[in-house]
Amino acid sequence: MTDHPTPPTTPALPYGTPDAPRLAVRGEARLDVDPEIARITVTVSARGTDRQTALTDLTHRNDLALTLLKSYGDAVENLETSSFTLTPQLTDKGRHERIRAYHGRVTLTATLNDFTALGELTTRLADLELTRVDGPWWALRPDSPAHRTARTQAVREAVQRAREYAEALGAHLDALLEIADLGADDRPQQQSYALAARSAPAEPVAALDIEPRRQTVHAAVNARFTMTRPAL
Repeated sequence: MTDHPTPPTTPALPYGTPDAPRLAVRGEARLDVDPEIARITVTVSARGTDRQTALTDLTHRNDLALTLLKSYGDAVENLETSSFTLTPQLTDKGRHERIRAYHGRVTLTATLNDFTALGELTTRLADLELTRVDGPWWALRPDSPAHRTARTQAVREAVQRAREYAEALGAHLDALLEIADLGADDRPQQQSYALAARSAPAEPVAALDIEPRRQTVHAAVNARFTMTRPAL
């Protein structure tokens, strides 16, 4: 049996043909939308001359912070312990390693969906003993409708731009060859506050007035079309 060589394939022309020119365009969309969630971190600290005292105080302050956070119910949609440390502090001088104190720290991360409660909660947390609050960090959820809206607008903008180029040449779009998603980029806008609590109880303070920062959602696509023969 004789093997017949496979005939070489003709590579596709990268720029189309005179009767079916290719047209490449880019479509983009950028939206400014309200945030959907806000994240804060809460750090409670304790210091003692012995390990047990530091741990006891740290556990007590951590429980107070957790109880306060959980009291806001569904407004806090996620709560987790980010880190825990207990560090011995050595004396600065002397030949022998001697521990002079223990420093403990627990960091909690909370995600809130109720911005009305956010100002009050951060203020009450910061009023706890040896407690620090950082944030908020504003964001959209990964499945936010804003992402779909931006992608849809980017595609429509690519089609409209391609149609205008074709019409400028006396032609019209014929077929879509390719559309490539360059990625939808949600850029969390951060507005950070650091609130450190006093070491002694004080009178209740007014809730902090926090204004959410709008989020920018960006989507971009590359699209390739064929169009009819231009009327040159």
